Amino acid sequence: MIDLTSKQRKILEKAAHHIEPIVIIGQNGVTEAQSTHVKNAFKTHEILKVKFNEFKEGKQELANWIAEDTDSTLVRIIGNVATFYRQAENPENRKIKL
Repeated sequence: MIDLTSKQRKILEKAAHHIEPIVIIGQNGVTEAQSTHVKNAFKTHEILKVKFNEFKEGKQELANWIAEDTDSTLVRIIGNVATFYRQAENPENRKIKL
């Protein structure tokens, strides 16, 4: 995880604006399959969104856990959607310059 400045957050929020949530958290909470899905999605994407249909009161804790488990950074939670960022490992694949 990296610490983001407000300017970096704005850049990431703008880049994530048009992205649809890739994972939806339902009544079972964050399952191992969902965690694996997020980890695999980070192989091709730098920014992901996760929507909370359930556990809306605990979304901050769950989002922090997802960020820690996937070695990503929680950019922001807006409503019931959390945005995560993880820089591509290969510098040639990096689409977002921070």
